[in-house]
Amino acid sequence: MQGMSRASKKAKANQDPNARSIDEVGERDGWRCWLCDEPVDADRSVNDDLGPSVDSRVTKAKSKTKSRSQGVPLEPRLAHRACNTGKGARQPEIAWPDELFVADPAVIITSVERLSRKGGREAMGRCPTEPDAEAAAAWLLDRVSRLEPSLECTTSIEPGGGQYLLLLHSGK
Repeated sequence: MQGMSRASKKAKANQDPNARSIDEVGERDGWRCWLCDEPVDADRSVNDDLGPSVDSRVTKAKSKTKSRSQGVPLEPRLAHRACNTGKGARQPEIAWPDELFVADPAVIITSVERLSRKGGREAMGRCPTEPDAEAAAAWLLDRVSRLEPSLECTTSIEPGGGQYLLLLHSGK
């Protein structure tokens, strides 16, 4: 560490030994932002709002508790700089697309975290028609497969009361 400034030495000492480069995280995540699910351009500057950045699913304050309680370190995720900055130190939110007709939609991150820990099923929302429920189920399954790649999920649709209940299942 000869010749390094005090700030550089301090930054190096505080680095996570499991930290990964943007390229490694980008390749693993298929160059898609985990927050907005849009493509990330690897050639853009990291200072550009649409440029790549490395993010964590949980804030730094909660990461030690989460990784200890779950027994595995939390993987860094690829995000647009603007998405990462916009999230800040808050719990991230994954929005349901406007084109899907889902009433009382569940919070996707919270449901996926519960399914990762305990397995079972989660009611994700209600749809007025079966085609709406099928479209929402297809989108949800695709989105969860990128959000939590290690979690094997299925969806089901249960009719009742003139509506269709969308369920997300995990056999964990």
